[in-house]
Amino acid sequence: MDEHHAFVMMTKEKYWLQFRERNRQGTKTHSFILRGAAPPKNARALFFYVSNPVKAVDGYAEFIERKLGTPEEAWEKFGHESVLQSKKSYEELVGNPTQVSFIRFQNLKTANNPVPLDTLRMLRGVKMLSRKGFYVDKNMAEKLISMME
Repeated sequence: MDEHHAFVMMTKEKYWLQFRERNRQGTKTHSFILRGAAPPKNARALFFYVSNPVKAVDGYAEFIERKLGTPEEAWEKFGHESVLQSKKSYEELVGNPTQVSFIRFQNLKTANNPVPLDTLRMLRGVKMLSRKGFYVDKNMAEKLISMME
């Protein structure tokens, strides 16, 4: 489990800003929606890499669980935890998959010092990041948190 201590998720800036706003308003539990059986399945923490124009890890949270289900069933149970304002916007986002993943998390924290893309690539020793996200071990997770604080 140590090598899967945390998972770095890719998100668009518009969704990230909405999660931050929900958090400021006191929302405790959030859900990130992805098509299919998306990772992470197991982790202790989530990091949020915000794509253009931010291009940085801009926050982290405690991973609760990944809930997998049909689009209809998952929306009914967890849609209120997402940043999507309506079922219509949800359907436009996910399309018509057989399954969707609701990645549930809590205790969202915004970085005081976001970790830029170049720094993240250097720490990982890679030229490119996976668009589907990636796991990091406990040591890397602790480094990222200390850099953000």
